[in-house]
Amino acid sequence: MPTHKPQAFSNRLTEEQRRQWAIDGYLVLKGVLSRPEIDRLIREVDRLHRRHVTQNKDADPKKGIDRRNVMEDSDAFVGLIDHPATFGVMLDLIGPHIQLSMSEVIVRPPNPDFKGYIHTDGGQAMRRIRVTETSWPLQIKIQYFLTDVRKPYSGNFTLFPGSHLRPYPEGETPITAETPGAVQLCVEAGDAAVFPHSLWHGVAPNLSHRPRKTLIYCYSQMCFRAFDFEKPTPGLLERCTPRQRRLLGDLGYAWKSGAYFYSPQDQVEVMSNGVAKTNKKAEKKAGKR
Repeated sequence: MPTHKPQAFSNRLTEEQRRQWAIDGYLVLKGVLSRPEIDRLIREVDRLHRRHVTQNKDADPKKGIDRRNVMEDSDAFVGLIDHPATFGVMLDLIGPHIQLSMSEVIVRPPNPDFKGYIHTDGGQAMRRIRVTETSWPLQIKIQYFLTDVRKPYSGNFTLFPGSHLRPYPEGETPITAETPGAVQLCVEAGDAAVFPHSLWHGVAPNLSHRPRKTLIYCYSQMCFRAFDFEKPTPGLLERCTPRQRRLLGDLGYAWKSGAYFYSPQDQVEVMSNGVAKTNKKAEKKAGKR
């Protein structure tokens, strides 16, 4: 297990960001990844793409990929689980009683036939659940952009500001990037978008000449099931810090009834400082709820 001291958060939520989150339902964090980080992540994304093409005889190398649970694939992806430039902001929005639910690589190449789409996250039930402006979200995603997306119709992440508080239309007419109110984010490599499950969001067509490459990390309240893994492999946990292990479901003691509904005694400290102190004594206290 890594023993290095966790990095201090380089960003925390500002009052202006809190107001924007309440009103618009999303944030754009500029320049959270350095150029060396971007280059390393792109190398790993490209490696996964090549492996996908090699291992699937019917795969078209010109088509993109949408791969889940990528934290198992590379330490480069593990480092984003609690990145110091984004994790503090996310923690201020969602609270400390959380888990990592999903890690995903998406490569969207140019494709004039793909029209894009809009959706909400979490399936049929969560589509009908919306929280108030002042409550913790059920779920938050951070989308890291590894390539510049400076013009519309370049596979842009597309959203509807303020839609996190409105019911998603269930009619026959689909919501698209062309629907009035849609905003195509124009961003640079190293930027990140933060948004809740209920925001109407998706992707615009990519009519440019280059693929859009992104990574998405999803965090949810601890009492939810993880989205793209049942449990982490022992090998992954060995490569993780105490905070990363906790985010992957390692409570520091054996499972018991209600284990993921009532947080361990050191949960706030682990999320804030990255140091776990859960032991047999803490486990005993947790059992006396």
